[in-house]
Amino acid sequence: MMNPILKQNKASWDAMADTWFGTTALPAYGCLVPTEEELHLFPALSGKKILDIGCGSGHSLCWCGQKGAAELWGVDLSARQIANAQTYLTGNGFRPKLFNAPMEQECGLPKEYFDVVYSIYAIGWTTDLKAAVHHIASYVKPGGVFIFSWDHPLMRCIDVVDDQLVFSGSYTKDEAFSYIQRGQPVTVQNRRMSTYINELADAGFAVERLVEETDCDTLSRTAEFSSGYYSPWRAQKLPLSFIIKARKL
Repeated sequence: MMNPILKQNKASWDAMADTWFGTTALPAYGCLVPTEEELHLFPALSGKKILDIGCGSGHSLCWCGQKGAAELWGVDLSARQIANAQTYLTGNGFRPKLFNAPMEQECGLPKEYFDVVYSIYAIGWTTDLKAAVHHIASYVKPGGVFIFSWDHPLMRCIDVVDDQLVFSGSYTKDEAFSYIQRGQPVTVQNRRMSTYINELADAGFAVERLVEETDCDTLSRTAEFSSGYYSPWRAQKLPLSFIIKARKL
């Protein structure tokens, strides 16, 4: 049975999926962070089997397909996102295999099958990071990679007061928080960086790269004060997102 948070988030994402069509997709990792074209975290994708965790509208999978990936697989909590991804990918000439399921639950994906598993701004939606990471580890071939991005955990600890950033939250524990996103109620959990890294290690991954940077273009230009959550002004003072590349041992 789906837990109440997953049930709420699923309904909300079904309602707002169309408004997110094509956003935050490879080669982008997130807001105001270096792109894959700059970071080169992915191996050459020609002939590779690819799995997208939280595949959304399928735009990241399309990017992988255009790089020559042999198989495109995806999983997403939202049935509407899966429908959008199916339409978009088939319209671009691909034949994806898509699953409508939570990432923290078994859904019939093949074991030790994928060369690359990735999650672009979706991993933070899991209600059970340990279960999600262990499932992901079971899908990756030995020597394969898992790459993911999400909000930097410091973001939830800092508020804007007047024209200053003020450390007002706590970084000492992982905490769930709820808010309204595009008119829909959602709940996510803020986790320490150590929580992600330790869960990866427990699941048999070795972290190869941790990226917590703001892109060079944002850093090089003058940014006027803004209290916006993803504003360039804020991004010049702390990374808004992080990216981790890990390899299965």
